[in-house]
Amino acid sequence: PDDGQTSGEAEPQTADRKLIKNGRIGFQTDDLEKTYKAILKHVEQYNAYVSSDENHNNYGQLRHEISVRIPSKNFDTFVAAVEKGVKEFDYREIQTQDVTAEYLDVEARIKAKKEMENRYLAILQQAKTVTEMLEIERQLGEVRGEIESMEGRLRLLKNQVSFSTLNISFYKEIPYQGDSFWTRLGDSFRSGWDNLLLFIVGIVHLWPFLILIGFGIWGFRRFRKNRKVRSL
Repeated sequence: PDDGQTSGEAEPQTADRKLIKNGRIGFQTDDLEKTYKAILKHVEQYNAYVSSDENHNNYGQLRHEISVRIPSKNFDTFVAAVEKGVKEFDYREIQTQDVTAEYLDVEARIKAKKEMENRYLAILQQAKTVTEMLEIERQLGEVRGEIESMEGRLRLLKNQVSFSTLNISFYKEIPYQGDSFWTRLGDSFRSGWDNLLLFIVGIVHLWPFLILIGFGIWGFRRFRKNRKVRSL
């Protein structure tokens, strides 16, 4: 039976859908260098590229974080290759966003705006006064600005659909080793010496006040001495 929907109104086939696929995984490894080289091998194998690569040396932990851009058609196989051998994940998130409707809408709007641009250009050729020309050029500028904005959005969607992103974070635990006795002794000596120097500098800064205090004590004692002599 006819459901009233024409073939032109049908939803896009699955193969034609515009999907943005991204993910993030985190796990512990026993060998950072081996894991890193394996990931780079998969990057080359699946025609991907590294968009960011960072190392972090945290307290008791060495961490490597890589962001990889993969052709969308290779995303699932790339993820499977990277995850092979991982016993347990700290986190694993794979997200798929269907942007087919927005993609088609932006394409249609660009087409409509370009048709409007052509109409304005035709009208501009027929303008008879400067006022008419300026008004048409103003409207033409607005349309072209909208086209430029929508084309930028379409380029972004195409890039996100064509390439998926996988953020990979892997780390190795490092046993904490405390400082030796001699290291602590040396640190204590340096700290004590620094404090002594600070004390001396502080005294030097106070020398005008020390002189005034000294004169005050000397004057007070002299006053008391003269007072005793008079009383005799």
